[in-house]
Amino acid sequence: MTRRTFVTALLAVLLVAAPLIAAVKFTSTWAAPGARNVTFKGQKVAALVISDDMSLRQSAEEALSRELTARGITGAAAYRIIPNSELKDVERAKAWFTKGSVAGVVALRPVSYDKVKRYTETLWTSPYYSSLWGYYPYGWGTTYTYSSTVDTVIVVEVLIYQVSTGDLVWAGVSEATNPKTLQKLVADIVKEAAKKIEKQFR
Repeated sequence: MTRRTFVTALLAVLLVAAPLIAAVKFTSTWAAPGARNVTFKGQKVAALVISDDMSLRQSAEEALSRELTARGITGAAAYRIIPNSELKDVERAKAWFTKGSVAGVVALRPVSYDKVKRYTETLWTSPYYSSLWGYYPYGWGTTYTYSSTVDTVIVVEVLIYQVSTGDLVWAGVSEATNPKTLQKLVADIVKEAAKKIEKQFR
């Protein structure tokens, strides 16, 4: 699946997501040895959203840069630093970040979305489970589980790089279940990412 196709599919999923909302959470994080010695306080940090959807990029990068600025870091949306035509060229992007005196880059990238079946109490009262003799042929004859609830789980990775060395200094994977809208999903991820950055690099 291409990145453009992924974003299009992601939008479609979000429009029909179930009303049950769960907050964004980081399921895994990592910090490089010596990351505590890195500080972005008072320095310019670019917010980069890796997506071919320009409107999504702009809104998310602006939101993240505002959150960074509110925490004592000078946030800057990457689309304001690098022309879109040169964004995917690594050498040109590097030159633009260097020219713009960017100390760090926070990159957000949608990784995956999945439909996940959850067990609910209706499972145990279904005809398949209500008696041993109803369950017996069902259990042996199928490889999937009936469930009345299907959650949409979306995963986004957050990476923080130091521009001067090019080194990855922090990484995290955030997971959201059944986000109601794309805007809310992005806003929640941005806020959680900014909190993690403030805690790690204040």
